[in-house]
Order: sequence, then structure tokens, then C-alpha cells
Amino acid sequence: MKVCEIFTSIQGESTYAGLPCTFVRLTGCNLRCSYCDTQYAFEEGAAHDIGDIIALVRKAGIPLVEITGGEPLMQKAELQLLVSRLLDSGFQVLIETNGSQNVGGIDVRAVIILDLKTPGSGMGDMNDFSNIACLKPADEVKFVICDRADYVWAKDVIGRYDLQDRCTVLLSPAIGRLEPRLLSEWIIQDRLRVRLNLQLHKYIFGLNERGV
Repeated sequence: MKVCEIFTSIQGESTYAGLPCTFVRLTGCNLRCSYCDTQYAFEEGAAHDIGDIIALVRKAGIPLVEITGGEPLMQKAELQLLVSRLLDSGFQVLIETNGSQNVGGIDVRAVIILDLKTPGSGMGDMNDFSNIACLKPADEVKFVICDRADYVWAKDVIGRYDLQDRCTVLLSPAIGRLEPRLLSEWIIQDRLRVRLNLQLHKYIFGLNERGV
């Protein structure tokens, strides 16, 4: 597999926020979101055997692992094997995916964090909404909200696909584009059953710090 980086940090997002986590960031992405903060993962990286990746994760000694990117599902065959082997080894595995690649066939023990792209991302036409049918109650759907139009769009998708009753829904304000307080006010006003999702690692380590 082509791996951009492997590092340990505090999980900054999702319902697992605040927990120590080992991150395996894979190389390559088919999208170019307007707010992307990991552009280095588009090309940068080196080939690793799956056994070597697992050895590095074991050495880190943290039971929670997130596989992210880039877009992990661009290396789907290898990803499926890596995920199942990590799960068989006793790790809890999160997979963050950009919503454009089919998530079918991934080990059901893994948690899928499906990042549906809003219009403000510039990639809203790339969403594969058929993925929603694959989601389990333990999975999560994330929307990065850039402005009011994104919020209205996300609210429509949440209602259309009954996401609040299907799995956890996360709304994340795009840093530098939408104040968390304003998004919080919208959520409260509309009584949405969603979770405000802040990027804790950026508050802790800074906006541009890599490997956190």
C-alpha cells in the first residue's frame, strides 16, 4: 500500500474525539475540496507491506486506529485486507472516507465515517449517496459546513435519508469560513439531533501542524 504517514495523536473528530489514536494516512485522493488541509497526501508517500503497517500500529500501543487519507478506498483491495487483519488483532478501526467511493465490502466490524461533500467544498457532485444504504448504527456521517447554504443543504440530506435515525450525524464548521458559535445556533434553533464536530487537534496543536 502507498502510505503517506503513520502517527499517533489525540483523535480530533467524531464521537471518538479526545481519545488517543494511531492514524494511518494513505496516499492519493480523487477529490480536491476547497478547504482541504492534507494536500500533501495527494502524492506524497511510500509503499509499505500490510504486515509492516500492522507492526508499526502494534508498536504504537494504542487500541484505536483510524485509516484516513487522501481517500483510503482508492486502495480498496489492500484496505480490506489491512482492516480485517487489524480487527482480528484486537484493534478498533475507524475508516474516514470522502463519500465518493463505494464502501461495500468493508469488514462490518469497522466504523465508517462517511464525509458527504457539501456545495461549499466544490465537490458536492461527487457524492455516492448509495453508500448510505450500507451504513450501520455504529457508523457516522459528517458534513463540513462552509456557510448557511451548506447547512440548509445538509439539513435536507439528513431529512431525505433519515440519517438521524440511521447513525450518528456530525456537523463540522469549516475553519476560517464559519464560526462554531453560528453553526451551534442553527443546530439549536432547528432542534437537529446531530453532534457539533470540532477539530480538536487544531485547537490543541495549531492549524498547520502536521502529524497530529
